[in-house]
Amino acid sequence: MKVVPFQVPHTTKEAFRIQLDRMPNFYDKLHQHNEIQIMWIEKSQGTLVAGDYVGRFGSGDLYVLGSHQAHVFKNDQAYFSDESTLEAASLSIFFSEKYLSSEFWHLEEMERIRKWAEKAARGFKILGTTKENIILLLKKVVNQKGIDKLITFFNIIKLLSETTEIETLSVMASIQNYGSSEGKRMDDILQFTLRESHRKVYIDEVAKVANLTEEAFCRYFKTRTGKTYTNFLNEVRVSHACKLLIDKDLSIEDICYQSGFTNLSNFNRTFKKVTGKTPSKYLD
Repeated sequence: MKVVPFQVPHTTKEAFRIQLDRMPNFYDKLHQHNEIQIMWIEKSQGTLVAGDYVGRFGSGDLYVLGSHQAHVFKNDQAYFSDESTLEAASLSIFFSEKYLSSEFWHLEEMERIRKWAEKAARGFKILGTTKENIILLLKKVVNQKGIDKLITFFNIIKLLSETTEIETLSVMASIQNYGSSEGKRMDDILQFTLRESHRKVYIDEVAKVANLTEEAFCRYFKTRTGKTYTNFLNEVRVSHACKLLIDKDLSIEDICYQSGFTNLSNFNRTFKKVTGKTPSKYLD
């Protein structure tokens, strides 16, 4: 199964690519592409993995994903049920220096944009007034043509390059261009983790998934993500716990065990480390 790279279709006549998605669930494989992606989640929820970042995404969220940043918007399991009436809808803009030629992107007037694009390699979540303004522009640009369409695009990029209303996603800039074999291994690890995180997971299990020895797997995962597998697993569990806190009327203790933690004090400590809040204060 070839997981990455993911090819974004475009023509040489485009300054950027607009993509509207409306489907039962988002593409659920870890993938990467050359383009920077601006993505507005109109309707959907689940877990976002972007580089070494793991967290919840939901309706109304706005993200910037860097060039070559491995990522997946993995919908919650309910979206994959045969009886599901849920829908995943989004609007994305894809662009890179190849769309308007390298010469254009290296004009003096584009210096701020180039520096912003370099920072975007780590991925951003856009917040506050900036998010609201950009969503309005995204809705507008879909129906525009000609110079008006181009002006709106550059207004979006200008806002993004100037704002401080952002949350950086990944600690490390993910610039590694995975081949299909490498991409399959990383995706297999991710899918296994998302599927089995509700229970105790042993390193030898996930090492077998990666077809590596335990020692080689630990070294492999740390090298490619900048974190230990245990830390990554705990972030996935915290992401699931956040969903349960939002959607379910359960006690903190029940959420702890349903998320795969076996110790309440460790759950509280890990949850606060990942989110900055205790479980009891998360919805405040």
